[in-house]
Amino acid sequence: MTANQSARNAKELRVDAMRERLALLSLCLPSLLLGAVILYGPLCWLAWQSVYEDGHLTAAYYAQIVREGAYLRIIAMTFEVSIITTAICALLGYPLAYLLAQLPPRAASIALLAVLAPFWTAVLVRTYAWLVLLQRNGLINQTLIKLGIIEEPLALAYNTTATVIGMVHIMLPYMVLPLYAIMRAIPPDYAWAAASLGASPTRSFRDVFFPLSLPGFVAGSVLVFIHSLGFFVTPAVLGGGRVVMIAQRISDSVSLYPTWGPASALGVVLLALTVVILALFARVLRRQQMALA
Repeated sequence: MTANQSARNAKELRVDAMRERLALLSLCLPSLLLGAVILYGPLCWLAWQSVYEDGHLTAAYYAQIVREGAYLRIIAMTFEVSIITTAICALLGYPLAYLLAQLPPRAASIALLAVLAPFWTAVLVRTYAWLVLLQRNGLINQTLIKLGIIEEPLALAYNTTATVIGMVHIMLPYMVLPLYAIMRAIPPDYAWAAASLGASPTRSFRDVFFPLSLPGFVAGSVLVFIHSLGFFVTPAVLGGGRVVMIAQRISDSVSLYPTWGPASALGVVLLALTVVILALFARVLRRQQMALA
């Protein structure tokens, strides 16, 4: 085969590949258009509402968010609660996922059902269950008083503590499941190889197992943190009005004061912050993968 024939064959293969991709794209085009309308249409409308008022463009709603301390406190409270929730889920979820990954497959499947059990109950039901447990006359305070540990009921409900407890209970499976999937896929031969080279169990875990499990840790942290930013029911019930997050403020702007502008601006700010955080997490994960490679 001559060089010209090889070049023609390569060109024909590229043309065939391009035609195949265009054919697949044409088959997917209706669903892509529908998805774009459903997903991006409301986002575009939200962004438009945040900069449009009385027939002209304005940045007043964003200036109001920056100028008024109440909005900044709400944003700070949202990030504070979300960071605390993510940190506690990481502290509880990593050992739990590690334990599940070390169990035999049958025992791990049974234990995994216990982790997934909260998904079978509505968020509102779980939130009110925690309210029953944490309130001043709740089960926890009454038990501690009967045991003589405390004399007066503790302020466990209607504050940040109650909100974090409820959110951790809801979000913990989102941390455990990605970690378990990654840990289960790590071959045990790596730990045995490290041990054969003289590494202690602690060093083997630190230098071999933990770096390999970082993708699952990052994925779980992203899921928990991003979901926590948009929490509404749990802070509203367990916070008792003292813990106000962005989702609650958006709801109040629309329902109590029918003004879409400030609510839309808050939504756009939350979306922008979420995108920035996702980009940072993606950069960290990419660097970690490059280091492992």
